[in-house]
Amino acid sequence: MIKANTHKYSVSAMCKVLKISRSTYYYEATQKTDESELTAAIIAIFKASRSNYGTRKIKQELAKIDMYISRRRISSIMKQEGLVSTYTTAQFHPQKDTCNEAKAANVVNREFDKQSYRNVVVSDLTYVRVGTSWHYICVLIDLFNREIIGYSAGPHKTAKLVKQAFMTVKESLENIHIFHTDRGNEFKNQLIEEMLEVFEINRSLSHKGYPYDNAVAEATFKIIKTEFVKDQTFMNLSALKLQLADYVNWFNNHRIHSSLGYLTPVAYRKNNLKKVV
Repeated sequence: MIKANTHKYSVSAMCKVLKISRSTYYYEATQKTDESELTAAIIAIFKASRSNYGTRKIKQELAKIDMYISRRRISSIMKQEGLVSTYTTAQFHPQKDTCNEAKAANVVNREFDKQSYRNVVVSDLTYVRVGTSWHYICVLIDLFNREIIGYSAGPHKTAKLVKQAFMTVKESLENIHIFHTDRGNEFKNQLIEEMLEVFEINRSLSHKGYPYDNAVAEATFKIIKTEFVKDQTFMNLSALKLQLADYVNWFNNHRIHSSLGYLTPVAYRKNNLKKVV
């Protein structure tokens, strides 16, 4: 009635005659927005990330399907659906290691970004529970696109495990110019030195007591510990190797990285290299 007569009488006067408040008239009940499609998309993205993505990466993935949603809204839906990223809980403490006293210089000198393809490969090892004992995994990471180009798993933290990781690299090792690691003794071995010499790979070591000198490897293992190792006990070494291969494939081909402009390592490589030898 009020709306139909606003051209003749003021809203205030009509509200006074009808004995209703102006706020009642101006109040428009809004129906709750149907978020079922958005909720389903968030759940699907979260599960595809192996329960690892937080609001920032989910927002990027939603944008790819033309859903432009704030992180606050995503967070609210995740909380409503009980979706808790593995990154919200405590991490493993870093394992102390003996020091490699070799005189090799820190050639990389914390220049982790804008490295060319295969110019610098960094590496590290970490531990994982297999049955009732500890085993170890080693990965090789190309600084160009943070891609895991080689990996291995075994019961001992030795140079042999590092060499096995090199053996999984799918192209010639001659394309690698610099191999950079921390000063763990597993990287100080005649087996490693001979292999690097054969393929003319230069050596680079972090300064003693400076973990940030190998920050990319450290950061990658933080990801691996959180997304792959945490709360896991593998039945045997074969199970560990199988699941590690599956994780590396997901990491390289499906996991988006903020440092790569929210691309996967493989997508970043394909976008930035015209031809890979």
